[in-house]
Amino acid sequence: MKVTVDISSEYKEPYAVIHTDKITEEIQRIIDNFQVNEAPITALQNEEDMIVLQPNEIYMIRVESGDTMIYGAKNKYRSRKRLYELGAQLGTQFMQISKSTLINLSYMDSIEPGFSGTLLLKLKNGSSDYVSRTYLPAFKKYLGL
Repeated sequence: MKVTVDISSEYKEPYAVIHTDKITEEIQRIIDNFQVNEAPITALQNEEDMIVLQPNEIYMIRVESGDTMIYGAKNKYRSRKRLYELGAQLGTQFMQISKSTLINLSYMDSIEPGFSGTLLLKLKNGSSDYVSRTYLPAFKKYLGL
């Protein structure tokens, strides 16, 4: 793929133009990357204190007993948002690995074979979860397997 960057003071806001004969998977991934708005996430630290988390402070998001829990390096927070809303807000740094879990790809530590063809993914903060068979093909593709 050819890339050209034009730097000029006449441009007040960056924009991108892609010239192609068709939308391929690679082109769609690039479009998705440009359209993502990685905004901070608000979560409850306890029942009344709200905290603002940057995407790079989040290791994993998991739905537990109907509550959306956000795992940081050492702490756990509760969000009022649904998993799919957080996934859309956080962008490509995060990947869904099961029906109830999103992980920050930057904090993967190790992967172990699990039961029934799944993988156990461990994060650098000690959290872990299984990559379900439904999400396994996309996860393996990300890893280049």
